[in-house]
Amino acid sequence: MPTSNPLSPISSYQSPFTTRYAGPAMREIWSERTKRMLWRRIWVALAEVQCDMGIVSAEQVSDLRAHAEEVTEASIARALEIEHDIQHDLMAEVRTYAEQCTVGGGIIHLGATSMDIEDNADALRLRDALDVIGAALDELITQLAAKVQQYADVASMAFTHLQPAEPTTVGYRLAQYLQDLLMDRDGLRTCRAGIRGKGLKGAVGTSASYMELGSTGAGALGHGLEGRVLEKLRIGAFPAATQTYPRKQDWLVVNVLAGVAQSLYKFAFDLRVLQSPPIGEWAEPFGAKQVGSSAMPFKRNPINSEKIDSLARYLASLPHVLWDNAAHSLLERTLDDSANRRVVIAEAFLATDEIIRVATRIIKGLRINEPQIARNMQTYGPFAATERLLMALVKAGANRQDMHELIREHSLKAWTALNMGAPNPLIDNLCADPTVTHYVTAAQARILLDASDYVGDAPQRARAVADLA
Repeated sequence: MPTSNPLSPISSYQSPFTTRYAGPAMREIWSERTKRMLWRRIWVALAEVQCDMGIVSAEQVSDLRAHAEEVTEASIARALEIEHDIQHDLMAEVRTYAEQCTVGGGIIHLGATSMDIEDNADALRLRDALDVIGAALDELITQLAAKVQQYADVASMAFTHLQPAEPTTVGYRLAQYLQDLLMDRDGLRTCRAGIRGKGLKGAVGTSASYMELGSTGAGALGHGLEGRVLEKLRIGAFPAATQTYPRKQDWLVVNVLAGVAQSLYKFAFDLRVLQSPPIGEWAEPFGAKQVGSSAMPFKRNPINSEKIDSLARYLASLPHVLWDNAAHSLLERTLDDSANRRVVIAEAFLATDEIIRVATRIIKGLRINEPQIARNMQTYGPFAATERLLMALVKAGANRQDMHELIREHSLKAWTALNMGAPNPLIDNLCADPTVTHYVTAAQARILLDASDYVGDAPQRARAVADLA
């Protein structure tokens, strides 16, 4: 018997998800109380249908209904006490529930196997949890789409290989993350629509026990009972199952969650790069009383983006466990998935919930430093704009290869100056080069070398993505 209250927040291990990560709605879905309430809901639905079929009495069913919501700290403690002796959590709950139901206790779980109860309860929890994630993702997408629209025209340097490349716009960069999340939302909705329970199919999926309960000639009892119970639970079932529903379903669900985490991992990692002082263009919100470092009072660490990446990295590891569960479920069932499913599925949802919640806060309070963006454009933009100058020179009659070499030489000298801490001299040097001004005027060259409008159709493409939200 446990030596202390297993529900105490201080006397036994508590997961960081208990208080630190995820919201109350998601924590409630994966709580012990919700799980046991769902078990009882299924037992009541089963008994109600069995009553309609003349197998159990109305008084017994009424007794089960009367006590179905009596899942308390005391009742859970009692179930854990029983489980300590019998080593079976669901049967411990059956006995606890039966102790509360003096009339109907004897017919709880009649004809069922454990997974008839647990897998249908899990399917209901998967569906509810996906609804929470879906609503949170919708809110994040709405907020991000607004930012895409707001910054669609704000030119900024793009980076390839973490080196300055050509200009893009802030909104177009944000649109890349939005586009990924829109794909994630499609996957989430498809996954949610396909969630199914095991149904009522007994120990190896044949419904033999339920058919046995009927009178002679009741061969259709198994199918009829299953359909009527599922109707009460408002969930569909796989047409074929073993002792469990196909474990592939768990893998598919957590893959979808990992996809959301993947998209937000990239966003958060990019934000961390852009917040670093050498670039300094974006920053996550920083509270007035927020402490950045215990040792360095001046620090403004991107802790929320780092949290997203930390949790997403953990979440990315979980689909493999569920792949193994599906692949290693030998014949009609082995139990080597049971222990890890208690942890993996719940924590996948809890981590995703926290990741989306934090990302939404970041997007709402995202700081875009437009003066710094302009300074970076002034520093690095001329290099990208030389492409426009090159094309103008060739159109005016210059030799493309000769002009390419001339611009290359000026560019290398400009990089040397930048590395020495000087302003970028590239525009002035090119505008003063007589070879350049032989084909275009210095004023024309200066206009061509201004990269602030060298963003192609990025604003239009950004808005097109936002419109999909």
